[in-house]
Amino acid sequence: MSLLEIENLVVEFQMAAGPFRAVDGVSLKVSAGEVLAIVGESGSGKSVSMLAAMGLLPWTAKVTADKLTFNGRDMLSMSDSERRKIIGKEIAMIFQEPIASLNPCFTVGFQIEEVLRFHTDLGKKARRDRAIELFDAVGIPNPEERLGHFPHQMSGGQCQRVMIATALACNPKLLIADEPTTALDVTIQKQILDLLMKLQSEHQMGLIMITHNMGVVAETADRVIVQYKGRKIEEADVLSLFESPKSAYTRALLSALPDNATGDRLPTIAEFLSDQEIFEGAVR
Repeated sequence: MSLLEIENLVVEFQMAAGPFRAVDGVSLKVSAGEVLAIVGESGSGKSVSMLAAMGLLPWTAKVTADKLTFNGRDMLSMSDSERRKIIGKEIAMIFQEPIASLNPCFTVGFQIEEVLRFHTDLGKKARRDRAIELFDAVGIPNPEERLGHFPHQMSGGQCQRVMIATALACNPKLLIADEPTTALDVTIQKQILDLLMKLQSEHQMGLIMITHNMGVVAETADRVIVQYKGRKIEEADVLSLFESPKSAYTRALLSALPDNATGDRLPTIAEFLSDQEIFEGAVR
């Protein structure tokens, strides 16, 4: 059985000029132990799709789907209190820009212990011990000392490790990583990706990797979904996608990679295709 199963997800925001459809009929499945990558340009609805699935969008968003289940449970019919028991415990998300995602007014130790206080029955000492264990697991040096630090006292890479530790605090079945290496230098990016894949393998979690980096996809994913302007354009296993992409848009994405480009300047997708050509043959 799939951990997360979505059929025909639609997300609309009410704007001054009228409704704006950010996600248009996206369907996907991910199982335990599987790594699914969702790729596409900025604004393609990757993050919004996952925030909608978790019920984390603002009230101005209208979310509908033919099916939206987690571990066999209908997420759309859940009350807010029922959903809160799952989010952060069974489904966890690593958000973009870790420093912005952490509360600057509280120590990182307090923030990870808050997750444990809400979702577990652990006492104060046990929560602290678990936080130290998690910091150690994600490679934060001197974990006991670091618990007392505020986000601004840590580097971007360390804050990202704090976010990973917080997401893993309750051993979730599904982890969603939204651009987990954004704004990190290349060396730290590799460390974070290696850490994520090691933890995913050890715990046999389902992992959804949201990214625009095709190199990350090649290194991490089992299957790939390509999105453009809120719609799913193609879905394939990672080898098939790179060796014989079916969609003209996917071929254009791969052609825009630095290794594949010719000339002095990288081409843009707009130079390859019109929207009509991109949506022609799009999958659901």
